[in-house]
Amino acid sequence: MGRMEGKVAFLTGAGAGIAKATAKAFAREGAKVALFELDRDTGAAAEREIRDSGGDAIFVHTDVTDDESVKRAVEKTIERFGKLNVIMNCAGGSLLEDKPVHEMDLAIWHKTIALNLLHPFLCCRYAIPHMITDGGGSIINFASHMGLKGSQRPAYSASKGGIQSFTMTLAAQYADYGIRANAIAPGTVRTERNKSRYETKEFLPENSATPAARARAALLKLYPFSVGEPEDIAAIAVFLGSDESRMLTGTTIAADGGRSTYIKVLAE
Repeated sequence: MGRMEGKVAFLTGAGAGIAKATAKAFAREGAKVALFELDRDTGAAAEREIRDSGGDAIFVHTDVTDDESVKRAVEKTIERFGKLNVIMNCAGGSLLEDKPVHEMDLAIWHKTIALNLLHPFLCCRYAIPHMITDGGGSIINFASHMGLKGSQRPAYSASKGGIQSFTMTLAAQYADYGIRANAIAPGTVRTERNKSRYETKEFLPENSATPAARARAALLKLYPFSVGEPEDIAAIAVFLGSDESRMLTGTTIAADGGRSTYIKVLAE
């Protein structure tokens, strides 16, 4: 029997990257999964891939920053599977226009906060009542190593830092209902979008010809265990979604290959 046998989960941003890898891992472990995704093509493709592998999945077209869209997506999940045990709020990202505060366009601030912080709030708002009815469950939010400290992208760092406080608040407010809430704070992960930017150390020596390659090589040196793969983060999510993590709530796991600890110790 799989580690998530009998559970129903929805995952946001599940058409690609970490969320898609996690949806596949959840399905392999016996969970039924709803894939919340804005991109119709990648969402449908992810559903087919899971179904072709023997899993049970449904793609639900969702704009996670829109209240009504999230409400409908949760309702469709309940209509299809009858219950809800695990929610994983993974959709998010940073924008190149996320500049120093005095230079930032206000629209960029609002867009970043909506995607990274409003979206988990909306998903929890509509999913938690069903989790209460079903006797509890697990909420998995996505923070970032940039939320554990400052960065050159203030909107992104603020939104991801907010995820940590939001997660702790959820853990405290809903513990009596058997609902746990934890967050994962990844470092750099080699998703399809990032693969061309972050290859292995062997392919990016410090004496590479271009400044961009040298910059990437310098960044990779900050990861004592190298950058992550989507499957690395998915393995942590499976643990948090399963009953194996029943003693864990209100915590943020820094899944950054040792980067945050490594830099802190070296700085001292």
